[in-house]
Amino acid sequence: MKKNELNSNHPGPSAAIKVGTSTNIEHCKESTKRSYKCGLCEKSFGRKFHLTCHMMNHTGEKPHRCNVCEKGFIQVGHLKRHMLTHSGEKPYKCDVCKKKFSQVGNLNKHMFTHTADKPHRCDVCDKSFCQVGDLKTHMLIHTGEKPHRCGVCEKGFRKVGNLNSHMLTHTVEKLHRCDVCEKRFGRIGHLNTHMLTHTGEKPHRCDVCEKKFSQVGHLKSHMLTHTIQKHHS
Repeated sequence: MKKNELNSNHPGPSAAIKVGTSTNIEHCKESTKRSYKCGLCEKSFGRKFHLTCHMMNHTGEKPHRCNVCEKGFIQVGHLKRHMLTHSGEKPYKCDVCKKKFSQVGNLNKHMFTHTADKPHRCDVCDKSFCQVGDLKTHMLIHTGEKPHRCGVCEKGFRKVGNLNSHMLTHTVEKLHRCDVCEKRFGRIGHLNTHMLTHTGEKPHRCDVCEKKFSQVGHLKSHMLTHTIQKHHS
């Protein structure tokens, strides 16, 4: 038998590698099939762990609990992100305006303010927004409506996030005390803001009329007086 005939009948090592690689690819495809199916909603998952976490949505089980406010979470990663709301840590920073956020999702949403179109415009002050939901929340500033109400003291808020932060004043131990008036706060940032009422410092200044404010929220509310005047002029 000739040498070339022998080679044609018996594939060489390179051919064997190709066959093996193809087989491995098929095996990987088989292993990544969503073989774990929820018996309640028919949703499928590629890993049993993901199915286990999903089932907690049906059972209501939340095994990972916050030691500060007792809020429960299905996954430990969600608890870790939540704990940042108590510590005040904001590890995610915007590269454009340097604003910081405690959760990466909030940073991603914020980035739209720099990059995306803003097709949703306020009829009162002409401010534009990327998402219609943000416009609806903004409109509450003009209407004065505060739909999110504290179940303890009945204080109202425009945003549910502000309500959640407020709830900490009822549940969290107030470790930070003002040396001047003895008032206590749950967060060091709130104490620092409060101290401005004693020092008289007003670091936030209006670019239009030069008026100064101790809190950035007060400055934002003040700026609406300029935008509304501009709209009606």
